Amino acid sequence: MDVNLINLDMKLDSKIPSGPLAERWKHYRSTVPLVSPANKRKLEVIVVGTGLAGASAAASLAELGYKVKTFCFQDSPRRAHSIAAQGGINAAKNYQNDGDSVYRLFYDTIKGGDYRAREANVHRLAEVSASIIDQCVAQGVPFARDYGGMLDNRSFGGTQVSRTFYARGQTGQQLLLGAYSALNRQISKKQIQSFTRHEMVELVIVDGKARGIIAKNLVTGELERHSAHAVVLASGGYGNVFYLSTNAMGSNVTAAWKAHRHGAMFGNPCFTQIHPTCLPQAGEYQSKLTLMSESLRNDGRVWVPSRVEDAQAIREGRLKASDLGEDRRDYFLERKYPAFGNLVPRDVASRAAKDVCDAGHGVAPTGLAVFLDFEDAIRRLGRSTISARYGNLFEMYEKITGDNPYETPMKIYPAVHYTMGGLWVDYELMTTIPGLYAIGEANFSDHGANRLGASALMQGLADGYFVLPYTIGAYLSSEIRHAAPSVDHPSFVEAEQRALDLQNRLLAIKGKRSAESFHRALGKIMWEYCGMARSAEGLRHALGLLESLHHEFWSDVLVPGSLNSYNPELDKAHRVADFIELGRLMVWDALTREESCGGHFRVEHQTPEGEALRHDEEFAFVSAWEYHGPDKDPVMHREALNFEEVHLTQRSYK
Repeated sequence: MDVNLINLDMKLDSKIPSGPLAERWKHYRSTVPLVSPANKRKLEVIVVGTGLAGASAAASLAELGYKVKTFCFQDSPRRAHSIAAQGGINAAKNYQNDGDSVYRLFYDTIKGGDYRAREANVHRLAEVSASIIDQCVAQGVPFARDYGGMLDNRSFGGTQVSRTFYARGQTGQQLLLGAYSALNRQISKKQIQSFTRHEMVELVIVDGKARGIIAKNLVTGELERHSAHAVVLASGGYGNVFYLSTNAMGSNVTAAWKAHRHGAMFGNPCFTQIHPTCLPQAGEYQSKLTLMSESLRNDGRVWVPSRVEDAQAIREGRLKASDLGEDRRDYFLERKYPAFGNLVPRDVASRAAKDVCDAGHGVAPTGLAVFLDFEDAIRRLGRSTISARYGNLFEMYEKITGDNPYETPMKIYPAVHYTMGGLWVDYELMTTIPGLYAIGEANFSDHGANRLGASALMQGLADGYFVLPYTIGAYLSSEIRHAAPSVDHPSFVEAEQRALDLQNRLLAIKGKRSAESFHRALGKIMWEYCGMARSAEGLRHALGLLESLHHEFWSDVLVPGSLNSYNPELDKAHRVADFIELGRLMVWDALTREESCGGHFRVEHQTPEGEALRHDEEFAFVSAWEYHGPDKDPVMHREALNFEEVHLTQRSYK
């Protein structure tokens, strides 16, 4: 089918309140239906995922009095991938007195996302950001402090103020420990039942509403039925569709994809963030890439040799970085974007690094790396100051590469990091399935086509601590007359049977290739044709490759082991099957969006300077995709984006 024939308009009710933008969230909170304390004790909520979004949501809902069940596939909520976030969390507190404000954070986020996010959601995010910091300080999160004892700030890409709160290079870990302590408090009070080493494998719909899940005990292999009045997905992003990414190896899309199969629309799936500050790939069989925090770009300067012959000599080991004087270095971000320099947004920095490497100036043996140099910062601030800010990151880099960043520049290159797409949700964070919510990276809502650094932690905690506890009450207020359905309900029986049939089907194939080999093949297709640069020709070719990979997977995958036992290979195959279907949807989405915006860069649509070229008249919308089966074309619906406070303009960081 021709891609242009699948567009279909449908009214997607985003439930955005009316009135002045700055007053909408306040008015919503003041008028939203409430659930009395006595009735909250009768209502049950399932939370899938216990990272920052899930742990904070579960703890907050339990504190309000709801009965909560949490599920994570790790052995502890502390293992969530949120711990990998290094650099910081944004908040509009203006501690530096440098002109920051709620409006400026709102504007920077809309602009950083290349004008492809909802104004109302982003403004709400900026409004609650300051409360997140107060909440985390009260929990004992050890944010960095200045000489006078006040909370310190640093800058991140896409801003000209210092609004990022941080705990050295361990911010995600420290924030998760704070949320984990709140979660544990509710577990000890019996308000939360925690199910670790459990993975959601099916969503249960009863009378058109999300009423529970089928969870797999990953230790015993058993399937379990769990019912509730509402289900919250906080299962993270899907960056591992590219195989090589900065995500934890276990991160997957299965929970969200099961919801999508049942009618939850998928929003902007092709919007993928490429992080510019990652360690280059070292070998063909590497299974994960390592992130170096964007905070390093505060003091590190990015450069490559200005002459191709010097770059070649460095790649061959005949020259060192220290052999090149300033006149033989190209600080290309400072040259191209003088207003923001090394702190341009991630999509801009990533494409700039790719461009110089494609032109022959890359410095790793593969030619796919640029330098991140701290020589100037150490001279200006002293080694002790740099160590206090980034010491653990420098130690991590040295352990992995054997190079000392205090003495020689880091080598970095862009890699898949975050996904701005996710399940479509309305202003209340509800998907198109009543009673099913998606929060944090599992939804599409706040970042548009590119996420600014230090905004992931902000969104996850905003959704969990300060948004969902209000909005879910609007739905649950009408559910108090009904008990959670029995797990013997036919819908639970059918859902469990579907999950069982899928596992038996995977085990019965008995092919010759491992699930891992299919995952690696999928990643190569996605990176090559739907990565940093995309074209109509390449995307159409990718659709054919993905169709072939899908059929080959279901005829030749080898899943050893048995059903009712510990079987990580079976779990892996299940996740890869979902990734292959997701990859196809991402390519469809990229093919239909005939423009460049943020992390979605179509080579046919760029400015004379090589920047992303939007087409607002045609594409100022959220693409919301409807599932029609693994062998049928998906259907796209559109939510128009209306900008009342921000003037649409070509992004410029020069």
